[in-house]
Amino acid sequence: MTVMGHITGPFGISGWVKVYPYTEYTDGLLEYSSWCLSKENGEWQEVQVVTARINGNTLNAKLKGYTDRTQALRLKGMQIAIPRSQLPVLPEGGDLGYYWSDLIGAEVVNLTGEKLGKVTGLLETGANDVLRIQHAGKEEREVLIPFIEQVIIKVDLKLSRIIVDWGIDY
Repeated sequence: MTVMGHITGPFGISGWVKVYPYTEYTDGLLEYSSWCLSKENGEWQEVQVVTARINGNTLNAKLKGYTDRTQALRLKGMQIAIPRSQLPVLPEGGDLGYYWSDLIGAEVVNLTGEKLGKVTGLLETGANDVLRIQHAGKEEREVLIPFIEQVIIKVDLKLSRIIVDWGIDY
């Protein structure tokens, strides 16, 4: 399974849910008519997507069998995944050798070995993509790092680590 987003909570009173996608484009999950849902490290349950629409940088989705706010509230925090076999095949190596969702949770370290935090998401800005890092130093804060060749030195999926040319105090 490839985690492609998570449910942030209910939307309205008719069983709709709000989804934070981990895809490059907000509508990336709309290409799939069914999603697999699970709490972290749990069993996956397949659900059919009745309809969905973009709402800013999130999605609103109506899932089959969920008809009211109380049912939708039970889905809050669920991870959304697609079987890897259903995803387009990626070219070997290079910048296109992974999905955005592969980067979520990766540790970010700078060239001097300082730990900047873990990737919580990515943003598409138009000019370039941006890594969202949760810094867990003395004060928890979000750090935004441009996902560009000059800054991103190496993405190592095996070690779940991204090496960047970025100062801890930027």
